[in-house]
Amino acid sequence: MLRGLYTSALGMTTQMNRMDVISNNIANVNTTGFKRDRVITQSFTDEFMRRVNDPSISEPSRLPFRNSVPVGRYSLGTFVDDLATDFSTGSFNTTGGTFDLAINGSGFFAVNHRGQERYSRDGAFTLNQDRVLVTKDGFSVTGTNGNPITVPDGMVSINQTGEIFVDGELVNTIRLVDFENPALLRNQGSNLWNALSGAGPIPFTGRVEQGMLERSNVNIVREMVEMIEITRAYEANQRMVTVIDGTMQLAANDIGRK
Repeated sequence: MLRGLYTSALGMTTQMNRMDVISNNIANVNTTGFKRDRVITQSFTDEFMRRVNDPSISEPSRLPFRNSVPVGRYSLGTFVDDLATDFSTGSFNTTGGTFDLAINGSGFFAVNHRGQERYSRDGAFTLNQDRVLVTKDGFSVTGTNGNPITVPDGMVSINQTGEIFVDGELVNTIRLVDFENPALLRNQGSNLWNALSGAGPIPFTGRVEQGMLERSNVNIVREMVEMIEITRAYEANQRMVTVIDGTMQLAANDIGRK
């Protein structure tokens, strides 16, 4: 009975973790370039249970498990194994902004975050007081030379490879990066990603769309349906805890007295 109590409690904890992730997805449904997360759960290894010292066995044996009856396999429940990100491209919103950029396909903009290169799909860029191209949080966008991008005054156009032209003259190119194994990217907040060792940078093959922004790839209907499913699973585990607790009270207070 104690094992069943632990299994149900672990199931409740797993559903709470799933709910936290779903809530974060819903909260960022309007965040530019946001990518939804999903919880990967895994079952503990099933155990094969046997009923030992069964009096119905006519020929007991001294060998282990010879005088036992198989009961079947018993699951110890599930646990959170990993947090995966869905990097599928969201829909595009036309803004007409000069420095509003969206990536059509896979890949990321390179951003300088406190001296470290990070990556983002949020192309809602602006110019700061020094005319340096920055994110909405003030982090500078990196050029192909590894330095921040300064944009002179004039008519600005940005082509599909990230080249920035001012009055028809090329002034810089946005550093665009893609990865062979995006599962090794880790979200570190501010809509930025950090590439772990083994992510495998590869040449960028997407297209940059000027005057557009990528919406979040969160489907609010799907998230709400999953939230209802999680709630029902949590309630089922909660009822099992109540049932097991009542059984333990009965065994301790009533059967134990006889």
